[in-house]
Amino acid sequence: MSTATGDTGVAFDQIDTLVTVLDHVRAGEFRTRPELSRATGLGRTVIAQRVGQLISSGLLSDSNLGPSTGGRAPRELQFRAELGTVLVAELGATSIGAGLTDLAGRLLQHYEEPWDVARGPDATIGRLEVLFDRLQSGPVWGIGIGVPGPVEFASGRPVAPPIMPGWDAYPIRDRLSGRYASPVWVDNEVNLMALGEYRAGLGRGVANQIFVKVGTGIGAGLISAGRLHRGAEGCAGDIGHIAVSDDTTTVCRCGNTGCLEALAGGSALARDAATAAQEGRSAWLADQLAGSGELTARDLSRGADFGDPQSVELLAGAGRRIGEVLATLVNFYNPSLVLVGGGVADSGDLLIAAIRQAVYGRSLPLATRDLRIARSPLNDRAGLRGAGFMVVDELFSRDRLGRWIHAGSPAGQPELVSP
Repeated sequence: MSTATGDTGVAFDQIDTLVTVLDHVRAGEFRTRPELSRATGLGRTVIAQRVGQLISSGLLSDSNLGPSTGGRAPRELQFRAELGTVLVAELGATSIGAGLTDLAGRLLQHYEEPWDVARGPDATIGRLEVLFDRLQSGPVWGIGIGVPGPVEFASGRPVAPPIMPGWDAYPIRDRLSGRYASPVWVDNEVNLMALGEYRAGLGRGVANQIFVKVGTGIGAGLISAGRLHRGAEGCAGDIGHIAVSDDTTTVCRCGNTGCLEALAGGSALARDAATAAQEGRSAWLADQLAGSGELTARDLSRGADFGDPQSVELLAGAGRRIGEVLATLVNFYNPSLVLVGGGVADSGDLLIAAIRQAVYGRSLPLATRDLRIARSPLNDRAGLRGAGFMVVDELFSRDRLGRWIHAGSPAGQPELVSP
């Protein structure tokens, strides 16, 4: 005998088919009852029951007439993305972004401002709450946060993040769920950028892809067979701390030497550019340093465009190191798309060109036969959109939908994050 999960009469043994129908309509893959029946193999009676339950709950509605295949034209179903909103944030090493999405992951509003994540968790989350309060206009269905370091996904806590001093084991989820009475999920920002590109960007529908962020640090997000791959504990893709050199003079923030991030990340490029300027190896960089007091990867890009040999050498060298690590991933994982984003990747074409040259030169021919390497078109918005997708996917999952659908909304139920 079935046991009901709530006032809608949804039984536990119906949740799988309910989620299947909802997922197909949400994705826009199949929108009529006959299409859903053919795609899922479920009978017309079961489809009619599940669609009726989803309409009663407010998640679906009947829309326009669909194409006829003979006989009366069927009604199309529409996912009601406007039914709720999700607060999203991407905390970078040098910036903070906050936004509001609908249930389809569309970004409705967003803010971004410079911020040093090394100011610590209390100050950073406090500033994020100010931004969230500006965005919030009603009950929030959930909150999604991306941070620039390893995250234990089950607990939502950063674990010894190298570029986030003072954040180890900080209870981000507990603080925000207590303030907003909503379920909160936290993940590495690059995972969310990968998810955002897969669902709404250049990588849409590409089942096997890698998203690489080259900013202050370097990290990768992996989409495998159409699913975000987090690994056993949530730290898959942390390529910035792969050893790429035996040089022991440059110490990474993680405490080791020879890490990719310490030699090719944004901070490394700024450091090496300043050294080149101070040692008289680049008059162009010396002039920029004298004028602004600091150098960035964008200065190197401008220098390369200007024809400064030292700028060209530094950017090309960073791209080569990143590309060599990616070549190993391409050989091992065999993606069909590599997307590169982040502040450094957005600084010009030279870095991307060097990455491409290294990947294609050091990967197996079969692995690169259909491989595309491109700059992320969403870039800074990819993480915010990915955070929205993460929250909605969790809310509509088989483990959670039956726990809140009877209430009509998950707002006010922060305990939903528990499995």
